[in-house]
Amino acid sequence: MDELKDLIFSLCAEPGTPGDESAVAKIAAEELSKYANVHIDCMGNVVAKMGKQGAKNHIMLDAHIDQIGLIVTNIDENGFIHIDRCGGVDRRVLPGSPVTIYGQEVLMGIVCCTPPHLSDGSVEKVVAVDKMAIDAGLSKEEADALIQPGDRILLNASPKCLIGSRITAAGLDDRAGVASLIRCAQLLADEKLDCELTILCSSREEVGGQGAVTGTYSVNPTQAIAVDVSFAEQPGVPPEKCGKLGGGPMIGIAPPLNRKMTDDFIAIAKKLEMPYKLDVMGNSTGTNSDEIAVTRGGVQAKLISIPLRYMHTPVEVIDLADVENTARLIAEYIKGVE
Repeated sequence: MDELKDLIFSLCAEPGTPGDESAVAKIAAEELSKYANVHIDCMGNVVAKMGKQGAKNHIMLDAHIDQIGLIVTNIDENGFIHIDRCGGVDRRVLPGSPVTIYGQEVLMGIVCCTPPHLSDGSVEKVVAVDKMAIDAGLSKEEADALIQPGDRILLNASPKCLIGSRITAAGLDDRAGVASLIRCAQLLADEKLDCELTILCSSREEVGGQGAVTGTYSVNPTQAIAVDVSFAEQPGVPPEKCGKLGGGPMIGIAPPLNRKMTDDFIAIAKKLEMPYKLDVMGNSTGTNSDEIAVTRGGVQAKLISIPLRYMHTPVEVIDLADVENTARLIAEYIKGVE
């Protein structure tokens, strides 16, 4: 598990907000190049090719490589940096949080917050992100020299180990999924595959999935498996909507997803005596699998999710065993494709 932990920590250590994923894409490409032919396309997608090229069956694996963050909109006359969302950041965790600003230099800042003595006492009212600002301790002149509109910002959080095989980090949505695909490539490296295999670490999922759309169109697979995160058990969350940390991959069931592939994955999990949870959704999945399924003339699509707590915060939590089992489950499926 230490090797897998180090891989995830190295991915989470690199910035990669939507449309600006180049730093983390470089790490993913370096890791995948140990097992596959790799390139980065014009959308910032990492594309890795394995298996029997030109085979009748072409499987694509997808995990998005971007993470939620903030974007600079302007700097006011007092040097405060005004911001907006870059992806679905949870505004409740922002006030008073330390942040890293990726400008001409890497700078530290604090999201401004009103002292409780001067507020109306309500803890329910959190202003919209585009009404917030960041204090980097700079005058307007100093800030203008180092920061410009469009620069990206991340909540300042370092990956850490928890008890057992659990870890916490910002960006585990979906660097955990990316790590599972890299691990899957490692498991398949010495296998003689009868299918063509493409691994896509796609860009811009947090703002609409554009990388998955263009990547799928270019790859033109016959089947696709998206790996993302879903909710893990925690206080205040309905248990029927949750997986369990250490409880194995969550096998998605939803209208956009292929039912036969679902049955195949359930059978494989049982054969491997691997824990799993069915993740039933009555509409769309809210992941790249929705877009992948309707690209070109349509793609047989599947969704496998890794249970995660505290989604879209800087303290997301996963269990490494679930990442490993996700990789093993997908690798076993691919080995059976003729």
